[in-house]
Amino acid sequence: MHGTPKITAIDHLVLTVADIDVTCLFYEHILGAQPIIFGENRRALQIGQQKINLHPRTNAFTPKAQNPTPGSADLCFLSETPLAEWLAHFETCGIEIIAGPVSRTGAMGPIESIYFYDPDGNLIEIARPAY
Repeated sequence: MHGTPKITAIDHLVLTVADIDVTCLFYEHILGAQPIIFGENRRALQIGQQKINLHPRTNAFTPKAQNPTPGSADLCFLSETPLAEWLAHFETCGIEIIAGPVSRTGAMGPIESIYFYDPDGNLIEIARPAY
């Protein structure tokens, strides 16, 4: 017996969104993500070595989650940029901060985080390692 198989990384996540163009503009201009087109004209956001595939609320790809809903995600992104720079950027862009900076625990240890919403109401966390 070899034990339980193990996963090694996250390749991509999927967000169901109300408007793919609005989502792409927000993540590109506010967070620096790179909108990409792949497959049969599908859209995604490239972030480092991972991507977020975007599914339209009205026509999600199959297979899909049982209840795909815009605004149901809670995502944390890591950044080496000081949070003070993010806060200044968000103020310039008119992004309302929901919480932070606050201390949290990330996958690899302590982080400092700020929180806000994307256009669909997904909770977005920008975190900077505190170690």
